[in-house]
Amino acid sequence: MNHPYTLKDPSQILTPALLIYPDLVEANIKATLKLTGNDPNRWRPHIKTAKIAAVIRQMINHGIRNFKCSTTLELLTACEAGAGDVLLAFPVTGANANRAIAIANRFPKTKISVLIESKEQAATWKETSLGIFIDINPGMNRTGISQERADDIRDLAKQLGGSFRGLHYYDGHVKGEDAHAGYDRLIEIIKALSKAGVEPQEVITSGTPAAPFALSHKGLGEGPFVHRISPGTVVYSDMTSGQQLPDLGYAPAAIVLATVISHPAPNMFTCDAGHKSVSADAGIPTCEVAGSPELKPMKPSEEHLPIDASAAGQVPAIGSHVYLIPRHVCPTVNNFDEALMIVDGEIKGIEKVTARGHESPLVNAA
Repeated sequence: MNHPYTLKDPSQILTPALLIYPDLVEANIKATLKLTGNDPNRWRPHIKTAKIAAVIRQMINHGIRNFKCSTTLELLTACEAGAGDVLLAFPVTGANANRAIAIANRFPKTKISVLIESKEQAATWKETSLGIFIDINPGMNRTGISQERADDIRDLAKQLGGSFRGLHYYDGHVKGEDAHAGYDRLIEIIKALSKAGVEPQEVITSGTPAAPFALSHKGLGEGPFVHRISPGTVVYSDMTSGQQLPDLGYAPAAIVLATVISHPAPNMFTCDAGHKSVSADAGIPTCEVAGSPELKPMKPSEEHLPIDASAAGQVPAIGSHVYLIPRHVCPTVNNFDEALMIVDGEIKGIEKVTARGHESPLVNAA
């Protein structure tokens, strides 16, 4: 197995274990900044992937000050790590909205904004100092006002007045140059807002697959607003993002170490990395074995991952280790309470996966 992830002595590690390689994280951050023309102000990374305060601080050390997140725990983690500006890019209401307000009050030096798509949601934030982004639905049909309802977007922006910060346009369903048609439509919306006297200060687009195409869009790059892309997966990279953005300098930086536990049939072995460790949400195979493309992960169960070794000619011994590159790293990181930080094949530290899961449901009750 030829790969850069091998530990000098994994014998004392309980598996499955999450391994983070800070040097590779560093390279991935630099690869993303290279895409932006080395302008950290063009990147508002989503921390749903990073989740670890130390990794967020690693990004901050590169001059990245703007982040976005989906949960109040991620918001809290970003603020504690020293983020200067955080968008809670999820339409929270009720107790979740109250919690966001409480976090904003606790961290007055961090500029916190929220996401809305209706005047009813806007009323939640009326008596607060939080900024507001309008969420536009680019056809993904997950949240937001349809991009075809430019008049409604304009009217909502006018209602917000000085609280209106900008537009959030997440086109995670679009890949490649097909994204440009959506950005053309977005520019039309921005022009309508400007004509009505409600110019957005910031326009946020693009997760991982569309990010390079947003950065190459002339209208987004030359407007009187700040345009930021928001990929988060690239910080660790994974099977999928490596396929989406090849030859850009990205390398998987979050690996699951697993132990071979069984030889259940000829040319097959099982390791202890089922879908409760390596997420199966992106489909099968859930991962690939680092340095061994001939080994084919099969359908996992909760704790077991069978692997077809027919093409390898032999199976690894029971008790040996395999290093798994997740197909979708974001929920995989979320499966672990702690991560081992690995440098030159050795454990250099252990970090809590700070933003894993959610806060206590009664956190506001104290």
